[in-house]
Amino acid sequence: MIPFNKPYLTGKELEYINDAVVSGKISGNGLFTKKCQNYFEKEYSFKKTLLTNSCTQALEMAAILIDIQPGDEVIIPSYTFVSTANPFVLRGAKVIFADSQNNSPNIDAEKIEQLITDKTKAIVPVHYAGISCDMDKLMQLANKYNLYVVEDAAHSVDSTYNDQPLGGIGHLGVFSFHETKNLNCGEGGLLIINENKFIERAEIIWEKGTNRLDFHRGIIKKYEWIDIGSSFSPSEIAAAFLYAQVQNFQSIQKKRIWIWNYYNENLSFLRDRVEFPTIPSYASINGHIFFLVLNDVNERNSFLEHMRKCGILSVFHYQSLHNSPFYKIKHGARELKNADKFSDQLIRLPLYYELTEKELEYIVNSIKEFYL
Repeated sequence: MIPFNKPYLTGKELEYINDAVVSGKISGNGLFTKKCQNYFEKEYSFKKTLLTNSCTQALEMAAILIDIQPGDEVIIPSYTFVSTANPFVLRGAKVIFADSQNNSPNIDAEKIEQLITDKTKAIVPVHYAGISCDMDKLMQLANKYNLYVVEDAAHSVDSTYNDQPLGGIGHLGVFSFHETKNLNCGEGGLLIINENKFIERAEIIWEKGTNRLDFHRGIIKKYEWIDIGSSFSPSEIAAAFLYAQVQNFQSIQKKRIWIWNYYNENLSFLRDRVEFPTIPSYASINGHIFFLVLNDVNERNSFLEHMRKCGILSVFHYQSLHNSPFYKIKHGARELKNADKFSDQLIRLPLYYELTEKELEYIVNSIKEFYL
């Protein structure tokens, strides 16, 4: 079986984990946490970053930082993972689901303004498959209506919008280091802070609501509980694993983008049969996901079954959140046809570092068998 995903190991993970253990500091915010945060701040010119236990936790911190309160409304795409919505729901917000574009799973920026009310607090775009949303349009709306933009860039490490790194354009951004992502540490995330006004409070929230970081810096003689917070800082074990990945990131990216381009070129015979990823002129690719949009749910199911019989695990992705058992009644009857289309018709092909050209050729030939 060719799996859908296989977490890549650089060979340094266990060495760095051992270094962390020997150092006697494994509880978090140690040497490897700082190394990872410094990498992202220097490589992408982010103002401040904080490593978290997951991308979900980074979004939870973002919801606290923009002061989400019961009754606030937050606009997010329906076609996304539940983690995009949960952090804001947990703070009492009402999620207002937006539709995808017709030719892209990304949020349709042209249809957001009609969803904005006097209760709207934030827009949370998701850059699906590492392909950027229309950030100029979103930031213009945010400025016009005095809203926050929190970029869910879980898929988007090393992707850009007009050469600007995703995650670094909105007021706040988040990355994911889940085992399926380009960089992984099993579970992990990163909060990206692009506004100076959030930095001090973010550090307090990150440290369980205390000013412990100022204590470690020698600014105060003792630290105290001064705000809400939680255990958002990951252990040094996870940070050490991630740093091994970070050190090999350019190699990882080169291979993943090569695989993405291989699919894009060698499946070109399908361009009049199915939809391919649309890459706007302002966007780059980072080799995170290669997807196709088939013609209906029956074709999708038959395709996946055919691939399974060929020994290839290809999968579909999100189910529209506006139709979920938890939120359907709250959403109402408003149709989001494009989100439903991608829920029913989008499939993802295997994409991981260790895929060989021979395996890719077999995958392409198996798809030919289905269509030709």
